[in-house]
Amino acid sequence: MPTWDAGLYLRFANERARPAADLISRIVFLGPERADFNDATRADFRSPARIVDIGCGPGNSTQMLHERWPQATITGVDNSPEMLAQAKAEHPQWSWVQADAATWNSEDLFDLVFSNAALQWVPNHAEVFPRLFRLVAPGGALAVQMPSNFHGPVHRIVAEVAQQPLWQDALRDAPKRIGVEPLSFYYDLLQPLAASLELWETEYLHTLGGPEAILEWIRGTGMRPYLQALPNDQQKQKFQDLCLERFREAYPRRPSGKVLFPFRRIFVIACR
Repeated sequence: MPTWDAGLYLRFANERARPAADLISRIVFLGPERADFNDATRADFRSPARIVDIGCGPGNSTQMLHERWPQATITGVDNSPEMLAQAKAEHPQWSWVQADAATWNSEDLFDLVFSNAALQWVPNHAEVFPRLFRLVAPGGALAVQMPSNFHGPVHRIVAEVAQQPLWQDALRDAPKRIGVEPLSFYYDLLQPLAASLELWETEYLHTLGGPEAILEWIRGTGMRPYLQALPNDQQKQKFQDLCLERFREAYPRRPSGKVLFPFRRIFVIACR
């Protein structure tokens, strides 16, 4: 099983938290008999009793869910023992389950099935999203955020460096381990199942300390499949050095000394 570095992931905790906060702020719970937010009254709103955080990582998004709905029973699901160890250390009072989101299921229904920046690592969304939606209780919601910047400079550079003859064979399958579909795919998939469906995308403009910070960011997420496929530390370091050299060209320092790092994300909220 690939390993995750919780400490490296959390170096950009504030930037990674912004999309989760935006997603949480848009989730509205109505009674099972109501699905129309526009015609709802304050009396129609309710709080979720049961929440599951799919791909909870070190528990930072789970903490945000607790802060929004403190009375809810919360379960975090992740396939990384390293991430779950961090989550359990910080929040031993919540339930943590080690499982693969690609196959995890539950006999219980949840008022909120939530996933922040995790399902891009899971293949076969045509099967996974309807399965997760079936875990939503009447009046509840499936809420998902995923990065959608795979055609941006940072991912393009990593993919191009991976084509060098030195490691081309070793990295042949690395790009296949992460990806998302167009928003229209999720609309067509969930629209027949959902009482209401909301989809949108946002491009965040993160201000980072320099190209080295961009390397640290991607090294903790999208570069992982490449680094883990390389056979030794020397090649891993050379791969990072070559990427960093090109990051410096693609993300020049501004007069402030900082760099601007555009990062596009997609959002889906499907209510039952």
